[in-house]
Amino acid sequence: MAVEHPVTAPPGDQTRIHNIGYRSYDGPRLGRAYARRSLYSQSLRGSYGLGRSVKSKVLPMLLFVVMCVPAAIMVAVAVATKAKELPVDYTRYAIVMQAVISLYIASQAPQSVSRDLRFKTVPLYFSRPIETADYVRAKFAALASALFVLTAAPLLVLYVGALLAKLDFADQTEGFAQGLVSVALLSLLFAGIGLVIASVTPRRGFGIAAVIAVLTISYGAVSTLQAIADAQNSTSAVPWIGLFSPVTLIDGVQSAFLGASSAFPGGIGPSKGEGAVYVLAVLGLIAASYGLLIRRYRKVGL
Repeated sequence: MAVEHPVTAPPGDQTRIHNIGYRSYDGPRLGRAYARRSLYSQSLRGSYGLGRSVKSKVLPMLLFVVMCVPAAIMVAVAVATKAKELPVDYTRYAIVMQAVISLYIASQAPQSVSRDLRFKTVPLYFSRPIETADYVRAKFAALASALFVLTAAPLLVLYVGALLAKLDFADQTEGFAQGLVSVALLSLLFAGIGLVIASVTPRRGFGIAAVIAVLTISYGAVSTLQAIADAQNSTSAVPWIGLFSPVTLIDGVQSAFLGASSAFPGGIGPSKGEGAVYVLAVLGLIAASYGLLIRRYRKVGL
């Protein structure tokens, strides 16, 4: 608390000198780790509008419900008809619902970083014991965690419903585990891409449009080129074309290593060797996104 000590001036002199002092802080210094955890938890809560206005909660909560409702319907149908298997595999669900996932990442990536850029609060973070890497890790981990919650929740609904429908426990557990691995990779990849794009502009609207454009246009262009290659019997080119879109990258990884059926034309997914390239591409993009964010915020924090 500031304490003001006025200095008495000579009679008739209007000059006044104020000695403004501040009390020293005697409490515990919690350090970088605490600041990083706090930034992570607040960013994660903000991804679902928690602790913010009701208006901020509407879209993320609505998208969460939209992600889970089809899974609940599939479970109800499987239980009612005593089906022998689920209508959609665990590894296929996120690919089928990619439009909802893209909309979520487009809306929440700018919310996570654009306001800090717009109101120039980033240098204030770095004026404390938090460093550039701490800020980037916290934001990256928070958005990836939020996206994992969004994509893993419907898989959990499918898994619980499959057990209620008395489907084979071992098969369902294996499929559920494979689905979790797939959406974990998807969450890291999409979070990195979304944050890199959103960090370029302080205008949230521009960030939303840019993220949607990158995810939508890349998938549309790759799917079109794959269809053309398949129609011309150039099936060997189909897996390589899939390297140029985040959605098809995840599709290729899970079809090569997680036993998933491929959404590529003709159902031709990458082989094990091609799948290894897909894995390297996914991990490389995640690492590149992290590196670009570090460079971006080192400049912003100056």
